[in-house]
Amino acid sequence: MKKVVITGMGAVTSIGFNAQEYWEGLLSGKCGMKTITRIPLDKHDTTVAAEIPDEFEIEAEKYWKKRQLNATTTATRMGLASAGEAVADCGIDTANYDLKKVAVIYGIIDNSYEDKELDKPLNITLKKMPNELPALVSIKYGFMGPAFNVSTACASSAYAIALGKQFIESGLCDMVVAGGISGTITHLILSGFNQLLAMSVNPDPNSAARPFTKNRDGFIMGEGGGTLILESEESAKARGAKIYCELAGAAMCSEAYHLTAPDTDGEGMAESIRLALNNAGISPEEVDYINAHGTSTSLNDLYETKAVKDIFGKKAYDIPISSVKASIGHTLGAGGALEAIACIKAIETGIVPPTIHYDEPDPELDLNYVPNVPQKHKVDIAISNSFGFGGHNATLVLKRYNG
Repeated sequence: MKKVVITGMGAVTSIGFNAQEYWEGLLSGKCGMKTITRIPLDKHDTTVAAEIPDEFEIEAEKYWKKRQLNATTTATRMGLASAGEAVADCGIDTANYDLKKVAVIYGIIDNSYEDKELDKPLNITLKKMPNELPALVSIKYGFMGPAFNVSTACASSAYAIALGKQFIESGLCDMVVAGGISGTITHLILSGFNQLLAMSVNPDPNSAARPFTKNRDGFIMGEGGGTLILESEESAKARGAKIYCELAGAAMCSEAYHLTAPDTDGEGMAESIRLALNNAGISPEEVDYINAHGTSTSLNDLYETKAVKDIFGKKAYDIPISSVKASIGHTLGAGGALEAIACIKAIETGIVPPTIHYDEPDPELDLNYVPNVPQKHKVDIAISNSFGFGGHNATLVLKRYNG
């Protein structure tokens, strides 16, 4: 079976408009949350989100013409910026590559043509197309493999990456551009999640998202876009590409339990981790870091902790576990890609990012959640969890590349 490696990455987040800025923001404990400005708040219980200022478009304009960007929503532009960075980072020479063997897959829940976006009515049909992002990426670079989007709630971009891995292993593709977007700070989305009592109503941006803490009361919405370039080892070596790490394993599974609640005691989460490790041929004892789904909701954090203990046993207490959602919010469709980038950088640097806003410990949650400051820790193998509404679970296994 072909080995799959990562050769490029791009990120747009509330704490950095490219992958390196994002990583530096994580390590410095930067918080991307603030009082919401995109919409009036008089009808909303949640007043805080991790918005991305319009200045991010300077990054997008490095790779895309303004007229192309104007035909898209803000969420799609975040994806285009991250895609441009990732493709440039991977160094592909499109004139001398078999572009029929390059796929584009994005996790997209909603391209958010609502509210302020309606002030620019031009190209309404295009802006409402969920597949606009993968289509634009494939058109710009001439990638003629499969180009499509998947929607599996908060696990969408993790699913996109897992599917990309399978495409390369099967021989269908040599390279896959995979990622996701989130731009869901809208009236409808905030109202819906508030009705489900899933989001924090804490008005303080510096304590609203507190994964794994005693007084957590829900997640905070985050905007963003993330892209990874997956490639067969053979292809990457042939063109002399920089290899960040290996995508050693991936799992996708359904809990078949409930639309919004996780399976009791994290059984479905544990199964996702188990399947991914099996796919990678890696034992639990080999894992050095876990980037948690870590939403800051009462059930997710409790059940994810139980799942980790179920899979790793006593080893669970030795593994640093952190949630970057405390820094960039819950980026929904982009989460899997952005959190995988955090794992890649942890492998590259030997530093694991912190869970900021960690104040009072929860007695039921007693693992090392990397509170507030990064920890130096050699990471050869990291896993990233993404667990979505509908029981759509995914886990990715990233491994130091030893070519």
